[in-house]
Amino acid sequence: MTNTLLERAKKIMPGGVSSPVRALKSVGGEPLFIVKARGANFWDIDNKKFIDLCMSFGPLILGHAHDKIVSSIKNAAEKGTSYGISSPYEVDLAEKIVESHSATEWVRFVNSGTEAVMSALRLARGYTNRNMIIKFAGCYHGHTDSMLVKAGSGLATFGISSSAGVPSNVSKNTVVLPLGNLELVKQAVENHGEDIAAIIVEGVPANNGLLIQSNEYMKGLETISRDNGSLFLVDEVITGFRLGLGGATDYYKIKPDLVTFGKVIGGGLPIGAYGGKKELMESIAPLGDVYQAGTLSGNPLAMAAGNVTLDILRNTPVYNELENLGQKFANDITNIFDELAFPFSLRRFGSIIWPILQANVEPVNPDEISNEAVDNYSKLHKSALKEGIYLPPSAFEVAFLSTAHTDQIIEEISSKLKLAGSNL
Repeated sequence: MTNTLLERAKKIMPGGVSSPVRALKSVGGEPLFIVKARGANFWDIDNKKFIDLCMSFGPLILGHAHDKIVSSIKNAAEKGTSYGISSPYEVDLAEKIVESHSATEWVRFVNSGTEAVMSALRLARGYTNRNMIIKFAGCYHGHTDSMLVKAGSGLATFGISSSAGVPSNVSKNTVVLPLGNLELVKQAVENHGEDIAAIIVEGVPANNGLLIQSNEYMKGLETISRDNGSLFLVDEVITGFRLGLGGATDYYKIKPDLVTFGKVIGGGLPIGAYGGKKELMESIAPLGDVYQAGTLSGNPLAMAAGNVTLDILRNTPVYNELENLGQKFANDITNIFDELAFPFSLRRFGSIIWPILQANVEPVNPDEISNEAVDNYSKLHKSALKEGIYLPPSAFEVAFLSTAHTDQIIEEISSKLKLAGSNL
């Protein structure tokens, strides 16, 4: 059935998918078509069961089809699926975010992480009356034009487009720097300081490997931004409410001017948000002259799911549970590859895990990963699929655990990965 459905999809959809990573090209595979999911598992159209280690790329911190979340969505849907008008759900969720996250005094809801970043950057430019943005290679901030750039021919240079369709007059306002080097940030500020509206960085870069940065580096970015009159923007689309209620902001004890959210705050439904200091957020229409709007922003179904998710995260020991599960998973998978005598390293930040098929590396930049490690990961991905394990679909994607990944399920994962690894 999969092959037939894929043939149909490819005739009417680019690559047969709605998002490129689902094509599994990075691991030499073919798209899966999922028909149901529950807990830590999903089933494809051929009724094959998989243990999911991707969890919709992070939102499903409580697992697939959590009873309370599903019930909240059903209850909300019975009252209407979309209003195009404000609802109490929005106020409830906004209050929970503001109460939980130290950098957020006011918040505005949108429909995706990409839209949150796009809107926050527009606000930064409008508030500072500056045009340029500093971003970092290895950080992904969605597919808005100004963020789809890569480094130019030299360090601390203007970015060049990494996608067709992005005009050069857009990408020229983005400076792309390598992660982990504050001196290059200072150099860029010396060269372009009066034009720099914001410095944007992922809370923990987790879209091109798990590139954990030091406290000194993150606090240094904040200081450089302050001294230059730029805004410090932390993208917490992945880390927000995944690392803890305060995300990377609280972990690093930093004070960003603006933050972006997505993923977890919607409980598995499409959502995004950006927030920050009240004086900045007052610049957004209808109070200010920075325009941003969205017919489906604050959708009642997403708000209902988000409210239940945050209630559980705020009132139960979820993060302790996830830390213990993450530690067990890390220990078990490391032991497996030690037994197999196969090159292996692992980076973990709470329930975010990056398995690397290369020995003794703690990458700060993605170019530290060898081509051999990428090839070996593709082989592991294919072998794991046969054993019923869905690993992240790229050597540079990270795995996510949920509270549905019990000790027993992690032991099952370990057993299956051992079989998969023995075939490498």
